[in-house]
Amino acid sequence: MRAHFLAAILTLAGASAMADELMKVKTDKSVSEAMDALEAAVGNAGATVFARVDHAAGAKNVDMELADAQLLIFGNPKLGTPAMQADPVAGLYLPLKVLAYSDADGQVWLVYEDPADMLGGLNIPGDAPVVGKMQGALQKLTEAATN
Repeated sequence: MRAHFLAAILTLAGASAMADELMKVKTDKSVSEAMDALEAAVGNAGATVFARVDHAAGAKNVDMELADAQLLIFGNPKLGTPAMQADPVAGLYLPLKVLAYSDADGQVWLVYEDPADMLGGLNIPGDAPVVGKMQGALQKLTEAATN
C-alpha cells in the first residue's frame, strides 16, 4: 500500500515537472487555422516542415474520438546541427515540434517544450547560444501563428 502511494506521488510530481517545461500560447484560431499559420511562418523563416500529424484524424481512422489536435515537426540545420555537435543524443529531441490542440473548453493552444528543458539532461548548457536561438525561434513562430 505504501509503495503504491509513493509511486502515485512520484508520478504526479513527474507530471507536474513535465507540465512546467511546456510553453503554452493561447489563440483564437481553430487548430487547423493555427497550424496553417504556423506552417507558413516556419516556411517564411527558412526552416523545413518535415511532417504535420493530425491526431484527431488518426483516432477517427480507428473509430475513436479525439479533440482536434495537430502536431507540426520542423527544423533548421543551422539550429539543430550545433546542438547535435555538442551532444549527438540531441537528435532524439530534434527536429522541433509544436502541438496545436483544443482543450475541454474549446480553447485552442499551441504548446511546445522549452528547449532548455528539452535538452537539459544532455551535454548542452542551458545558456548555450543554440538553446537561446531555439527558444527565440519557437516564441516568434508561435506568436506569428496566433496573430
